[in-house]
Amino acid sequence: MSLTLTSPAFAAGGEIPTRYTCEGEDISPPLVWSAPPADTRSLVLIVDDPDAPDPKAPKMVWVHWVLYNLPLTASSLPEGVGREALSAGTCEGLNDWKRPGYGGPCPPVGRHRYFHKLYALDIVLPDLGQVTKARLEETMRGHVLAHSELIGMYEKKGH
Repeated sequence: MSLTLTSPAFAAGGEIPTRYTCEGEDISPPLVWSAPPADTRSLVLIVDDPDAPDPKAPKMVWVHWVLYNLPLTASSLPEGVGREALSAGTCEGLNDWKRPGYGGPCPPVGRHRYFHKLYALDIVLPDLGQVTKARLEETMRGHVLAHSELIGMYEKKGH
């Protein structure tokens, strides 16, 4: 068995339902994972969009959600999970709206890919506060035992 990441809300490579985007309720989708390696001490979740601002001419990776130190007792995140519902010890980093928490797909143009990336680490990270994705990736370098990703697609309906 290897680390897997899925969502009951959308299939791998499938359309992310509007409810999880800026055109809907802008809440996080439910996510489920299984089989982190035996020596895993914590999990990290990063959701980003490498197609920003335009998939035909991407210029940056837009970060939608950063969570770290998810405990091994957790094997899922419920729909619309907020800070108060996160497992004890879980820390939130900053998204590219410069705030903690989830920010849903809201592509300015075209159909974008949203990468939901789960990492199994061999350590529990120190409290890094509201860390950026780049700093978090730097801190976890050399500690990743396994990773899995789930890609969802979204294009605004108003286009």
